[in-house]
Amino acid sequence: MATTTVIWIVVAAIAAIVLIIVVALVARIRTRRHRRVEAERIREKVEAETAKIDKREALAEETAAHARAAQAEAEAKAAEAERLQQRAAAHREQVASSRDELREQSQRADALDPKSGTNGGDSPGDSAGSAAPWDREASSHQPADRPAAVDDTNLRQTH
Repeated sequence: MATTTVIWIVVAAIAAIVLIIVVALVARIRTRRHRRVEAERIREKVEAETAKIDKREALAEETAAHARAAQAEAEAKAAEAERLQQRAAAHREQVASSRDELREQSQRADALDPKSGTNGGDSPGDSAGSAAPWDREASSHQPADRPAAVDDTNLRQTH
């Protein structure tokens, strides 16, 4: 073989190796560029999703604040309802006490003068229509769970 042929073979082999190296480098550069573009696309998507999540979180916090306010308002209304129920119970107790006092006074009056009592001289309890005014239900036109109107001027002074 001639030296020229060997030189051409060596040059061709070196050129092939250089070509393979160049192709490998170009492929590597393209792969890196593709990865960089893909990474940038993912970062942009993450940034957009982060903004959406931040808005959703703000909405959740606002909703939680509304819920806390509604809960506080409900607790305040429940406390007010309890206070009103206690006040109504106090009124009922006062009414019952007043009725008992009136009943005792009526009985004392009947004991002193039985003939001129509210029953017209009849024995007590003979007629349903002749009941003493304090025994009649003042709330006959109201539901049973609502007390009759009570003069609470004494209660206003103490509360």
